[in-house]
Amino acid sequence: MKKILLLGGSTQQIPAIEYANKQGYYTVLCDYLPDNPGQNYAKKFYCVSTTDKEAILEVAKNEKVDGVVAYASDPAAPTAAYVAEKLGLPTNPYKSVEILAFKDKFREFLKENNFNCPKAKGFSSLEDAKEEISQFTFPVMVKPIDSSGSKGVSKVETMEDFEEAYRIALGNSRGKKIIIEEFIEQDHDYMIGGDCFVLDGEVVYWGFLNCHRDPKVNALVPVGKSYPLLISEDRIKQVKREIQRVVDLLHIEFGGFNVEAMIDSKERVFLIEMGPRNGGNMIPDFLKMIHGVDLIGATVEAAMGNKNFQIEQKSNSGFYATHNLHTDKDGLFQTVQYKNDIEDKILKEVIYKKKGDPVEYFDGANKAIGIVFFKFDTQEEQIEFMDNPNKWIEVIIGGVFG
Repeated sequence: MKKILLLGGSTQQIPAIEYANKQGYYTVLCDYLPDNPGQNYAKKFYCVSTTDKEAILEVAKNEKVDGVVAYASDPAAPTAAYVAEKLGLPTNPYKSVEILAFKDKFREFLKENNFNCPKAKGFSSLEDAKEEISQFTFPVMVKPIDSSGSKGVSKVETMEDFEEAYRIALGNSRGKKIIIEEFIEQDHDYMIGGDCFVLDGEVVYWGFLNCHRDPKVNALVPVGKSYPLLISEDRIKQVKREIQRVVDLLHIEFGGFNVEAMIDSKERVFLIEMGPRNGGNMIPDFLKMIHGVDLIGATVEAAMGNKNFQIEQKSNSGFYATHNLHTDKDGLFQTVQYKNDIEDKILKEVIYKKKGDPVEYFDGANKAIGIVFFKFDTQEEQIEFMDNPNKWIEVIIGGVFG
């Protein structure tokens, strides 16, 4: 029986474990949380941090695994590539995965290879950052170099707000380093996001989606996705060209990639993120509903060296959306109330919390309470919901915790 090592056992990573089990692979799971839910699905569990490359390498050697997967996990992606490269297992180059996983390295790569890139610089010292911020024009974006789900990200309008933004970003950085970026004004309503999949060095699947925010809670954290993409075909082609160019330059061979991009008024494409892993918030599940493409299965099989699968993208003229259930305050989760017949549009509901579980103010994708999938009859209906979800959905929070 072939063995697969999976890095990360959160609720969102369980589908990859389930797929591997169904295919007859012996599943070995590593996660630093002793109470992660994934261990209930894997055949064997090690309580090891997925960012500890050498410890994970020892597990992989001892178990004699045939493949390594970091499904929907930014922190674990470099570890998976490092371990697989050391053991001669299927992988993309470790150095390339590192470039994609760390914002400062990715910005340097983009600049060196003549991509459009916001002015950016990384810092690990507040004093150094304060000295050099005069090189930037406000507003600026302040981010951890190694976080995902918009955790620790701030848009800073004035110098008075910078120090607090720096501390928030640093507090969300595993490597204790932040990056300051020039703010780019996009020339379209919603940021371009979603997943793509690479096979034999070519992007064979494009799963572009509109990214939606909730300015009433946090204007920087995605609260949902919608399909179809509200961008012209010419602009979509530009984005595709730039992504394929990254794949070529970094010698990427296979795998799922989570992308964020925008286009400014000068028609310049900016690649904001190209995470070396499948998207969180159940993006692969969402894309399967739309296009019938099994990105979870493709990710597992490619990591196991099996490329005998097809990725056929079915056309779909429907209007789909996801919404991340969230709250604007700390408290204890009670229930979700749906209003105005929105329940008729629900395809699937996934709630991560039970009644009475503590929930927190939504300042990162990891604070989501659950996710709901919808299909609408018209695009107008879809956009009206996505722009004003609180008209139809109320998350009831009671009590306090802490």
